[in-house]
Amino acid sequence: MEYLKVSSKSSPASVAGAIAGMVKDGVPVNMQCVGAGAVNQAIKAMAIARGFLIPTGFDISCSPTFSDILINGESRTAIRLAVLVHAISVNSMDVPEYSGHTVAVR
Repeated sequence: MEYLKVSSKSSPASVAGAIAGMVKDGVPVNMQCVGAGAVNQAIKAMAIARGFLIPTGFDISCSPTFSDILINGESRTAIRLAVLVHAISVNSMDVPEYSGHTVAVR
């Protein structure tokens, strides 16, 4: 399986463009991140990509998993994000208000 490798130095806008292009082309999107900075950039890219895709009738979300990988012979833990695609109606762009409650976590 191919992965978009996201680093802490990756441009979120560039990664978002890649995600949006792959979604529009029907290509499965998976990202691999090592380190908190890389995960941060990947999540920013997801938010930006949603902005690109929602007007075209697609929405996305992601499902994270841990994976042990080798980098230069050293074992590292990566977070892999599988991008899930959801078809939406472009005509019904009204977003319902959240009717749940907020729970404070300390």
